[in-house]
Parts: sequence; structure tokens; C-alpha cells
Amino acid sequence: MEFTAGGVFLYLFAFLMLILPLIIFGIESLTGKVAAPTTASSHIPKPPPTKIQEIRIYPIKSCRGFKVQKTKLLKTGLDLDRNWMFADASTLKFLTIRQISDMTLIDTKITDDDSLEVSISTKPNIKISIPAHPSEIWLTLNTELVKDCEIWGQKVDGYLYSTDLTAPFSEFFGKEVRLVYKGPTPRPLKGNADPRVLGRIESTKFADLMPIQVSNQKSIEELNYRLKTSGEAPISIERFRPNIVVEGEEPWYEDVWKTVRLQPSDWTAENGKGDITMDVAARCARCQVPNVDPDTAVKNKKQPWNKLMEYRRVDEGITFKPCFGMLCVPREEGEVRVGDTFEITEVTGDHRYIPGM
Repeated sequence: MEFTAGGVFLYLFAFLMLILPLIIFGIESLTGKVAAPTTASSHIPKPPPTKIQEIRIYPIKSCRGFKVQKTKLLKTGLDLDRNWMFADASTLKFLTIRQISDMTLIDTKITDDDSLEVSISTKPNIKISIPAHPSEIWLTLNTELVKDCEIWGQKVDGYLYSTDLTAPFSEFFGKEVRLVYKGPTPRPLKGNADPRVLGRIESTKFADLMPIQVSNQKSIEELNYRLKTSGEAPISIERFRPNIVVEGEEPWYEDVWKTVRLQPSDWTAENGKGDITMDVAARCARCQVPNVDPDTAVKNKKQPWNKLMEYRRVDEGITFKPCFGMLCVPREEGEVRVGDTFEITEVTGDHRYIPGM
């Protein structure tokens, strides 16, 4: 076999590439030095604190919500948020804006006597009122507990309200529906908040994935700038149905949040009371629900979906969907208020969406 000078060089180069990792490992073992981690989080500056600008609650899944100045933040989400859903009467499968955009015309509000009032903006004669925080006795007397309600292919328990109560809404939907209140059995989180990922077991009510969704005001402003420069109308952040909206420092800096802390405006290091830490589990990958105008229920065929698809497919775990907002899991419970400090305590460059529904 003949060896040319070039061939010898290639053999030596290949041999060096094979043994180089072993040489480096040996040096590190002898010196006790290990290479610095290469994750992007070691190079990401931690942003300054911001403030909570809005708090939004959506009692019935896919129906219109409302803003509050303060509320309880529970492990399962904001108090009253997505505690109810409408379901197909024959299958008990949940109904959403994705299939029925008119659901945005169903309004909700909490009255002074702690009742949930449900009405339809285009049909003022349709209105029902039920306890916002029903007791076990009330539920036993007025509902039926069943175990085969369905949300995203998952069987969950729920209290079914009477068909007489929901009859006006069946007429509105054009088919028989049932109003369902989440039952007592926890609905464990999956995907990025699976216990094997999060490190603990948490649950939620009828939210799609996680207990809390946080959005950044600066991001909706940046999106609206792009829409307007393309000749499109700006949209409200309500279309993304967030629970908490922060003032923000710059657009899309939420992409790197890992943990955040909510602190009352009068919080001090000395008292250290009232603060709530949340794990930022994942980016919120979007369907076309934000294309639906919540005031009219009219779905735009293109926007903001098309614009977001141009530049917000930023998560390697779900590249076929754009992202807007972050999904969070509380570690503690407490009260949250508009004006509270929203501090980013950890950042990461490693967010990667894991399917959970």
C-alpha cells in the first residue's frame, strides 16, 4: 500500500481528533478544572424588575373574561380562572373558541353577592347566575358529579349543572350543551410541567396547559407596530387571553425567563412576606384563537397569525407554531395586585416546548 504525503496527514489529523477529547479530559482530571457550562443562560443578563399592569380572569373556558385590581393566586391558577367550561351534552367534551368563535360573545362578571353572572352580549334576555364559590352542599343539591368529562383527550371529573339552567345557551350554541364546574380530583400538569420536568406535582382546572399565562405589554406593542406598518389593524392583548400583563422592559425579553417573583408594592427584604415565586415552564405556543375579535367574534383569516409566523417561531420544540406569552406554575399561593413588582429572578436560554395536550 502506498502512502502519499497528503494521505499521511489525513490519517494523523483523524487520529488527533480521536484522542484530543481524552487528552482534555485527562488534563481537567489532574488539575481539577472543568470547562465552563456552554448553556446560553450563563451569558444572558438578568433584566430589571417591572410592574404588573393588568390582571385578567376568564371564569368559563373560551368565554369573555374581565379585569380585576387584585385577586388570589392559587397553585391551580387565579381564583375563579377557567373553573368552568361548556361541554357537548352528548360527549361531555369541552368546547372552545377554536371551533366556535361566538363563544367570545358570552360575558362573565362577579356580582356583589359573590355570584357568577353569565350572559350573551348579543342576546340581553339570556342571563344566568350561579354561586362563584359554590359549597359542597350547594353542589350536591344542584349539580351531578360525573367522571367522564373530556378536555384535550383527558378524562376529568366535573359537576354538571341542570339542562334547564343551560337551555338558553344550548339555543345559542345550536346544540345541547352542559355547563361544567371542575370536580375535586386534581388534573395534573403535563408537558413542560410534568413532575419529571418540574420536580413536583402540580395541577390546574380547565386551562389548556398551565395555571398562569403572563404576557408582556412591550411585545404586543411591537407586534402592533409590525401589523400597522403592513397595513393591518392593531389588536388588543385580550386576544391572547393572558392572566397577567406586565409593563415589560423590551419586546420578547420574556423568552428567557426561568423563574419570576411577584412582590407587593410595600414589600421589603426585612418583612419578606407576601411574595410569590413562579416557575416559567414554557413559552405559549399559539393556535389561531388570537385571530378572533373578542368584541364581534369575527375571525380574521390571516392576522395576527401570519405576522407572528413570520418571526415568532422561536421554540425548537414546536417550530410550526408562533409563540406569544409565557406559561407559569406558582410555587406558593397569595394575593396578587396591579402595581405589584414583577422580578425576573432567573433566566435561561434552554426553553424547549414539550407537548402536553
